[in-house]
Amino acid sequence: MDTQPSRLVQAPPCGSIADMTSPTPAIAFENVAKSFDHGRLIAVDGVSLTVAQGEFLAIVGGSGSGKTTLLRLANRLIETDGGCVRIRGDDVQSLDPIALRRRIGYVFQSGGLFPHMSVADNIGITPRLLGTPAAEISARVDELLDLVRLDRGRHRDRFPHQLSGGERQRVGVARALAAKPDIVLMDEPFGALDPLTRDALGEDYRQLHRDLRLTTVMITHDMAEAVLLADRIAVMRSGRLLAQGTPEQLSSSHEPYVLQLLCTPRRQAERLQALLPQSASNDAPSMAPR
Repeated sequence: MDTQPSRLVQAPPCGSIADMTSPTPAIAFENVAKSFDHGRLIAVDGVSLTVAQGEFLAIVGGSGSGKTTLLRLANRLIETDGGCVRIRGDDVQSLDPIALRRRIGYVFQSGGLFPHMSVADNIGITPRLLGTPAAEISARVDELLDLVRLDRGRHRDRFPHQLSGGERQRVGVARALAAKPDIVLMDEPFGALDPLTRDALGEDYRQLHRDLRLTTVMITHDMAEAVLLADRIAVMRSGRLLAQGTPEQLSSSHEPYVLQLLCTPRRQAERLQALLPQSASNDAPSMAPR
């Protein structure tokens, strides 16, 4: 976070949507601002950003860039100081925050599972809070375990401490999808996993995103992950949005920080190519183990 004296944008409140002819975005941040510690720590500084229906957007930036704060403003886990956040055209301030969160899937870092609840109970918690009948919840749990590639018999009644990191994160994804949301927010969901599990789970989620026609916003500090998984990338630094677009579009940015981030995957690939024998890449299995 920026620790300089406050320069927070004093954004106006939500007004009417200016262009009613354009498709309504799934999520729209309009000149959004947020600070902490009585304005001394600026987390988000006048950010405007839209996420189209069905899009996979990755928000990239270093620690303290404001990316996680921006994500949490979308479902009112924290409140804005200024500007407006809209979900499918509705100002989130006009919506009940609990009802809002229940209609948007959220995947926390390291799963964020309730340790005293079984896998089935963790997955079914939101449908249960919504009053879904028990039989429907049970069927939905089984459906989601299949969807995230976890064996029903082995995992349904286990507790989080009995799972591997990758299994916990798969349960976290299943829980986020349990109430059939069409928007999913992901806060560095794969960052704590080993490389093979991370790669496999990222690809699996990307397939779920396509198959279920989700709108996904993923926070990550890893530009390679963003390039591989997302349709579009937004780059933040010190609370501000520096650039947004496809990797090709970002390559035309005049921001040195953006170009530095974009070059990182290429540099890593070149270094690996130089260090690893050619046979290692040729002999690698086509699919990482789950």
